[in-house]
Amino acid sequence: MSGSPWSRFDELFGVEIATDPMGDEVGPLAFYGRCSTEDNQDPETSLGWQRGNAEKFVGPLGGRMVATFFDIGQSRSVPWERREEASRLLAALKDPRRTWTGVVVGEGTRCWFGNQFSLIAPRFAAYDVDLWVPELGGKYDARNPSHKMLMSVLGGMSESERQHVQARVRAAMDAQVVNEGRYQGGRAPYGYRVVDAGLHPNPRKAAEGFHLRVLELDEQAAEVVRRIFADYLNGMGDRAIANALNRDAIPCPSAARPEQNRHRIADGWQGGTIKAILDNPRYTGYAFFGRWTRREMLLDPDDVSAGHVVRFRRASADKVVRSREQAHPVIIPVELFTEAQLRRRGKAIGGLRTARRTERSGRATKHTYLFRGHLRCGVCSRKMEGSPRKHGMYYRCPARTLAPGSPWLASHPPTIYLREDPLRDIVNEWLAELLHPSHVDKTVQALVDAQGGPGAFDQEAARARLKDADARLRRYQDAIGAGVDPIALVDAVNQAQAEREAAAAELGKGLDPSIVTADEIYAKLNSLGDVQATVDSGDALTLASLYDEMGVEIHYHAGEEAVDITASPRVSSAGVRGAIPVLPLPRP
Repeated sequence: MSGSPWSRFDELFGVEIATDPMGDEVGPLAFYGRCSTEDNQDPETSLGWQRGNAEKFVGPLGGRMVATFFDIGQSRSVPWERREEASRLLAALKDPRRTWTGVVVGEGTRCWFGNQFSLIAPRFAAYDVDLWVPELGGKYDARNPSHKMLMSVLGGMSESERQHVQARVRAAMDAQVVNEGRYQGGRAPYGYRVVDAGLHPNPRKAAEGFHLRVLELDEQAAEVVRRIFADYLNGMGDRAIANALNRDAIPCPSAARPEQNRHRIADGWQGGTIKAILDNPRYTGYAFFGRWTRREMLLDPDDVSAGHVVRFRRASADKVVRSREQAHPVIIPVELFTEAQLRRRGKAIGGLRTARRTERSGRATKHTYLFRGHLRCGVCSRKMEGSPRKHGMYYRCPARTLAPGSPWLASHPPTIYLREDPLRDIVNEWLAELLHPSHVDKTVQALVDAQGGPGAFDQEAARARLKDADARLRRYQDAIGAGVDPIALVDAVNQAQAEREAAAAELGKGLDPSIVTADEIYAKLNSLGDVQATVDSGDALTLASLYDEMGVEIHYHAGEEAVDITASPRVSSAGVRGAIPVLPLPRP
């Protein structure tokens, strides 16, 4: 019989004396670690030092590691169930043939984040698997409130450390962009390519062979970007521009640079591609950073333990930074880019109906309408619409579409039709004659004379235009003061301001500032190429483009079976006013 008075009692009631867990033999263990994604540490090096820490911790206690689970490139914020190696470890808990009885980690902050430990610790306890954590100095004891508190603090420290790393990296990158205009990596915008700019300015990185990268022009792609902005400012919509580029067989970005667009299918230009180009401010030559931001969103709002997933969302304006100086070659001047953005915002305010109106003129159609937008009814002056028939293309103006009470209802035929073929032949013959080398001088002179010539203007009319522009500007200012969004009035304000300045300049200088010279008209006509060859080719798209460039306007008088044709080619963004002599369509 033992000398202790409690020995017999303990034997009868099966009471065991609590022992210090640090004095127990640890036994075979599984090691778990994770390679950091923030500091881009080498996975082999990271595994080596974490495993070394674990061996120093459990080695003196007799622990030996018989299995290794190590996640590479997994953020600590991802729950264990969604980490590849961690989920494999959790699955092994259920295996009765596993060769280990506990799990040891090299550093707790790398393995658990937030409340993750409190979610998985009960699973280990359910399968009688011990958890050895260096920060606790031993085995985790679920009955010890200090252990629970320390592991909760450890998860908070891990979360705080990650947030601090992210904030420091972002602040450093912002400063590099603002002060140096440094390129921060990623795919180069369409129109640029990434080139080597020499050794890195940081001596340590330079010694390791790191180089700076900068953007330089890709001339062929840059020309396409300029065309996209020009088409947009000329009234085409995103999908209309994409369709035009596809018709001209211009490779889309993923087809032009497949090595940097492996995640995309080279299936041609899309409206979204055009939108991304029109919205990218880096074409102004300045470096921008932070336009898109990573956001962690709950995978399942009804199950917070499932963790978060990363999604990229457009950042708010206050999070975007811009370089103080030009950082790379300019493709689109900032004034032109700003004008495009104002127009896009104006369309957004107008809603889907406004957006569709811009797409209508450029969308793909089964038929090519040569005179779309160029032909008007001589009775009501409305644009006539295309009406394909089996035996030919017609244009029509139905009276039923007139507004009720319209004064034209009394004199308008039920439907006015005009066939395209004879009209096309007459217009082509007229243009070919006007632009023939032997007649081009007379045509240029007619266009110059149609403007009224230098000094020929009406003082009273100029004063009336100035007064009208001032009145409209005041109305727009009152509307803005009443709460109307200023962006919705951008185009109207700009137009009124331009008209006011033109009228003021006309009164001040005694001539119309929008007068176009003969040399400018010659240059415009020369840019059309061989008009006779275009007419002879009969290609519908080429002819339609010629009519657009010449600003052809046609009024069809059904009662007289005749048309009035005028041309107003746009020169240097200024329309030449006046009409080339009327050419009547012969009676059949």
